[in-house]
Amino acid sequence: MARFLLNRFWQSIVLLLIVSLIGFVVLNMIPGGPLSQFALDASMTQEDIDRLTRQLGLDRPLMLRYVDWVWQMLQGDWGVSFRDGAPVLQVIGRHLPATLLLMGTSTVISFALGAWIGIRGATHRYSGFDYAATIGAMVALSIPTFWFGLVGIYVFSLKLGWVPAGNMYTIGDQSVLNYLHHLILPSIVLSLVHVATWSRYIRAATLDVINQDFIKTARAKGVKERRILMRHVVGNALLPIIALAGMQVPSLLGGALVTETVFTWPGMGRLFLDSLGYSDYPVVMGLLMLSAILTLLGNLLADIVIAFVDPRVRLS
Repeated sequence: MARFLLNRFWQSIVLLLIVSLIGFVVLNMIPGGPLSQFALDASMTQEDIDRLTRQLGLDRPLMLRYVDWVWQMLQGDWGVSFRDGAPVLQVIGRHLPATLLLMGTSTVISFALGAWIGIRGATHRYSGFDYAATIGAMVALSIPTFWFGLVGIYVFSLKLGWVPAGNMYTIGDQSVLNYLHHLILPSIVLSLVHVATWSRYIRAATLDVINQDFIKTARAKGVKERRILMRHVVGNALLPIIALAGMQVPSLLGGALVTETVFTWPGMGRLFLDSLGYSDYPVVMGLLMLSAILTLLGNLLADIVIAFVDPRVRLS
């Protein structure tokens, strides 16, 4: 285990360096540069912009700026926002809980529904339910998330008035029930595509287990079908799904970006788009690195869980 963790640590460091280098270079190659928003301000003269350029160190060579940024980041200094001068970690920290709440809720919903649909579809193969689930999954995977969000707002907010159209809470009312009321629609919209994904994966894994010899042996011994399903099929079918869970982190973050924009949810996705619009490169880089770290941690955690759950797997 120790050797495995050490190898994964060095692999993660290399991957993070590659991601950071690509992100840093691409951001600084965008036309206009990080001070483009100041050029639109009529009160800013060219002398003011030149002074800001020197103060922020933007007049230095690109690679020197990158090396300094990496060194400062390793020391815990992720830079300051060009927009308001606040530390990047502080800016991200204000938006991180909202994204984790939305992602966590949608993950629970999507996995629970996806597991139920996938297992039922596998145990009732070629039934009306299985065909309906397959068609529904294809539709959900084909339609973009923002379309589901806009339709949900139009139907359930504007027409029926059941749920709020956006924001995380009502101003003046920060009760738990108010948070939950605002969370309902965004979490369901974000989970729709993932329900389709989980259901197809779990259906395929369940079918593979059902056709194994030990399941046939259990049936030949007269074991009840429900016990076979709960004790033998479900546990073995979910093993390969654990590995896929770690790979869902990037798609969850991407879906949260779209969902937070549609529902004006004050999370990291909304912050990412706002920071791009303001050319706030330190915040964009901070969000990029945090997303990469979460993705690597998700995959590492999935590998460790599999090793503990499945005795056949050895980490080395």
